[in-house]
Amino acid sequence: MNINIKATNMELTNAISEYINKRLSGISKFIKKGDTVAHIEVGKTTNHHNKGDVFRAEFDIEISGLKFYTVSEKDDLYKAIDDAKEEIVRQIINEKDKKMTLFKRGAKSVKKMLKGISDRNPFTSKY
Repeated sequence: MNINIKATNMELTNAISEYINKRLSGISKFIKKGDTVAHIEVGKTTNHHNKGDVFRAEFDIEISGLKFYTVSEKDDLYKAIDDAKEEIVRQIINEKDKKMTLFKRGAKSVKKMLKGISDRNPFTSKY
């Protein structure tokens, strides 16, 4: 996994980069072996500490040609990073579930066709 971390309007400290690497190491269990590139941008959206959402975490991850993107703005940088990580994991899991559902649906159609129950073409019909 290739990780690129960028900080805007703030200094990127070792603590922040270690925290991001620690959070991204948890994503690796959802990723098959392959070419993975992660672009992470953290920073302040404004210099005012008393107004609204201040910190922003932006994750852009490409896994074997599939792109996942999320942005989180919170009053704490670490909360923003955690929130963005959870959203990326949710997107990866949804994509994996979608692929498995389509695979199972196709397998069910092929099985029916081989048994002689259905004359439908599994590649053109829904069932």
